[in-house]
Amino acid sequence: MSWRGVLSFNKYVQVAARATRQALKEEQRVASERRAVITLKVQKWENGKASTAEWIVPPTAEQH
Repeated sequence: MSWRGVLSFNKYVQVAARATRQALKEEQRVASERRAVITLKVQKWENGKASTAEWIVPPTAEQH
């Protein structure tokens, strides 16, 4: 059975990325883990005007 029978493509990529990060040397692993952190902001538009943007996943102090 291949990975396609068990995992979605996104889950497969997530597992492969985690395995790759774990195989790196400490310095490169830490740098790659910092790049893997995400933030998410949403802003609704009505009649061509934007509302106030809201953080769904706010940035942490470490990301700056």
